[in-house]
Amino acid sequence: MRYALIYGSLSGLAVLGAILAGLTLSGRDGFFTSEWFGYLVMLVALSLIFVGIKRYRDVEQGGVIRFLPAFGLGLGIAAVAGLAYVIAWEVYLAATDYAFMDQYIASIAEARRAEGASEAAIAAEVASWEGMRQNYANPLFRIPITFAEIFPVGLIVALVSAALLRNPRLLPAAR
Repeated sequence: MRYALIYGSLSGLAVLGAILAGLTLSGRDGFFTSEWFGYLVMLVALSLIFVGIKRYRDVEQGGVIRFLPAFGLGLGIAAVAGLAYVIAWEVYLAATDYAFMDQYIASIAEARRAEGASEAAIAAEVASWEGMRQNYANPLFRIPITFAEIFPVGLIVALVSAALLRNPRLLPAAR
């Protein structure tokens, strides 16, 4: 449990820190606010799952761990990272007066204008986002959506890490 809290918190805060830095430094458009950048940051930060499982294997388990305990620890780290991400995102939303969805929809409209779309087409697309805007205002909708952004990445990293680290010859502990 201690490993899940430590490595999950570090991972979640690293993800959010990098994403917020990207939002702050590059504005609303550009690579640092793209989905690709966000998921790349998540993958890199969630590599702490591998580090946490390896450390647990080497320090607490004498250099040997079975797949299921390793996978369970990886899922724990991913869950804590997801919770840290959700909490930090909620703090960010509160600090910005919950303007994210309005800004996101406005950026979609600006992108369509830049592509040369008609005002009628832009208005129709903005109207199609109105339901999402209303749903996103509800924390019972928003929080699971936010958690679901990061947890599947952690699930995959936990699965791969557990599969690799069950082999005690892979990166054995320094003696």
